[in-house]
Amino acid sequence: MKYSAIAAATLAGFAAAAPTVEKRQAAITDLQILNYALTLEHLENVFYLEGIANYSHAAFIAAGYADPFYQNLMETSVDEATHVSFLTGAITAAGGTPVAACTYSFPATNPQSFVALASVLEGVGVSAYLGAAADITSAAYLTDAGSILTVEARHNAYLRSEIAESPFPSPFDTPLDFDEVYTLAAQYIVSCPASNPALPVKAFPVLTLGTTGTINVGTTIDLLTPGYTLAPVSGAQLYGAFLNVTGPTFVPATAVAGGYAVTVPPEAAGQTYVVLTGCNEAVSDDTIVAGPAIVEVATAAGA
Repeated sequence: MKYSAIAAATLAGFAAAAPTVEKRQAAITDLQILNYALTLEHLENVFYLEGIANYSHAAFIAAGYADPFYQNLMETSVDEATHVSFLTGAITAAGGTPVAACTYSFPATNPQSFVALASVLEGVGVSAYLGAAADITSAAYLTDAGSILTVEARHNAYLRSEIAESPFPSPFDTPLDFDEVYTLAAQYIVSCPASNPALPVKAFPVLTLGTTGTINVGTTIDLLTPGYTLAPVSGAQLYGAFLNVTGPTFVPATAVAGGYAVTVPPEAAGQTYVVLTGCNEAVSDDTIVAGPAIVEVATAAGA
């Protein structure tokens, strides 16, 4: 399926500010996966450190987060710092060079938006570790990654409950592959040290949610393509693919001002990921043309 070159040009622009990347020619190695995980843990670690520095205990109390929320938030920050230290040590012990933290820009302006973004980042962390699991060849590293994943999931469930969202909206968590996660993480990365080892990942064009308010199954939402136009060649159909461990659900995408409109399918619940694709049979890095976007789909418990 062919698409306008406008999107391809935009992709290069988005990738430029993010961590150094290299084209993946072969299976990703365990050492590369550890550095990929460390890249994400650095992002979370700095996010929490900045949040605790920017918003005091009193500010969280005033925003409606009663004790022991602030104490739990500080413990979460310690967990992320420990993950950074652990992965750094594992990479060094394996003879590799650990990536250093990048410079970030997070769109949090008050305690409420900080907690909401924390919930999203923890959810992405769960999906990242889950998606990477199948590519880890070392049983020891797989166990290590699994032990971090479960902690990230507890962080996510706790934060979701604090913002009146279901702590466990679905019987399955959604795995994301390396490029899907990188596309989401790169949106918060301003620059990275030139000395960092290259990561074998790429970023797709950014896709954002343009619909506000509560989103339910059956809601038609706008998925925006900020700064670029995604135009199928010769009138080819685009689809929104809602990702799930049991397989993607495809819905037709209709062009609207600034992007595409899709209808949320019955399979979606909680923190949901949707990509735009020209294929309605499978989702892969070769078929994704934009995204993922993150959509919070209300459930009975979280509505």
